[in-house]
Order: sequence, then C-alpha cells, then structure tokens
Amino acid sequence: MDQHKFDEFIKVAKKLNDIEIIPLLMGSVGLEVITGKSWDAQGLDIHVPGDKRGWEVPPDLNIHNWDDIVTIMNLMEYRLIDLHEHEFSKEGLSVEFGIIDTLPSFAGIQLDDLEMHEMGNVNYFLLNPNQYLSVYEASSKDSYRADNNNNKDFRKIDFLKSMIHGS
Repeated sequence: MDQHKFDEFIKVAKKLNDIEIIPLLMGSVGLEVITGKSWDAQGLDIHVPGDKRGWEVPPDLNIHNWDDIVTIMNLMEYRLIDLHEHEFSKEGLSVEFGIIDTLPSFAGIQLDDLEMHEMGNVNYFLLNPNQYLSVYEASSKDSYRADNNNNKDFRKIDFLKSMIHGS
C-alpha cells in the first residue's frame, strides 16, 4: 500500500471532517487499503457530497461546499489545476474530487451501505470488495476510461472476483 498517499488522504479527510464532510476514498489507494496489494496509484480519488446528476451540472456547482473545499486545499498548499476534473496538485501528487451521490446510478451502490472507518478521530468511508467490483465493472464499460486506463480495471476486476469467490 502507498502509505504516503493514504496518510495524505487522512490529512485531507480531517480537514473535510472539520466542515462536516465524511469523504469516500475511492480509486487505487482505497483498493490498496482493502486488498493489501499495490495498484500503482497515480493519485488520490476522493468522493464527497454533490449533485447526483454529476457531469450534467457545471463543475463549479456540482460538488456541494466546493468553495470550502477549494479553500481547504489551498490552505494545504494544493493548487487547482483542472476545474472540470476537480483536480488539485501539490509536489507531484494529484487529488481529484468526485461526487459520492452518483454511486447509486453509476454502480448500484446505495450510500446507506457504505462502510464508515475511523483513524485518529478522522471519519471516512471505504468501499468493500463487492462494492469495488461493482464500480470497476461499471467503469470498464466507460469508453474514455477504457481508452485511457491501460486495462488496469480488468486486472482489478479479476483480482476482486478471485478475492470475493476465494479462487
């Protein structure tokens, strides 16, 4: 597991908790936490409350508390580099924010089913293996992601299936 990236997530999550946001750690770093396997995470993928219509809403409006999140990230010395992707960068680390409220329509994951975790008084959500499988199966059908992700999603899907089914 990339401990540096996870530690940085905890720092961001603590600041989000301070404004009453409990983030969901998605992407490869979250998958590393639950599988104990390195997935060569490129950055942090953090989902927070937003408009369930997702990309149909302008990027400066589709994440709730966006102005507060920008302020937090700036105070942590991150700089917004792509508003459309809600991507920040600091010292080579990319942090992208997504919308937790799109999970039910995108991958069939109900928000009430998310598992809360705590580390040092920091609260955050993590997907379980079955939920990750749903996300990566849904993602693998996305042509942009398929074209730009070098089939990493398929390796993750195979690994999760064997992890879940014990084969």
